Amino acid sequence: MVRVKHRYLVVNFLYPAPVAKSKTPLPDLVQIHSPTPDSFHAGVLARLVRDHVEELFGDYGMGMVSTGLKVNYWSPSTSTAIIRCPRDHFEMVWAALTYITRLPKPSDVPVVVRVIRVSGTIRKAEEDVLRRSHVIIKRAKAWEAKDALPMLQSVQKAADQERKRENAVLAQVDAGSEDEEMSD
Repeated sequence: MVRVKHRYLVVNFLYPAPVAKSKTPLPDLVQIHSPTPDSFHAGVLARLVRDHVEELFGDYGMGMVSTGLKVNYWSPSTSTAIIRCPRDHFEMVWAALTYITRLPKPSDVPVVVRVIRVSGTIRKAEEDVLRRSHVIIKRAKAWEAKDALPMLQSVQKAADQERKRENAVLAQVDAGSEDEEMSD
């Protein structure tokens, strides 16, 4: 039996233009790492990637990529995603992501999609997402004035939730390995 091998792309969505006009100007770091609009979700992201792969590589690219393409993780507050794709054709997905310049309607926001990391395991990809969100929070706190920024609070809340989820998964894995040792 042949095992299908995958690659995991850690993807970051950056917003170069301000989404909404505010009275107080946001620091560039906070503005470029803005939360993604609610109308854009994991299903729309998967469809967007498939459409761009088909546009760039035609039916061949679509056939090679579509069976293994999946959005494993999507965080609108940090504008970060983990996309699973076939190992032999991850470059096609990467190229398609690079050519995305706008979110689809109804959002229709200019965006820069940046592939941050290519990983062979989902665990390392998740660790990288957590590490990067912590770095963004620290850098944004350095810019933060007396008033707490709503975006910063949203990112920090999402990072805390992700940390709790990861700790729960690790606790389940540890508990499962202890049960196996006791049964042996």
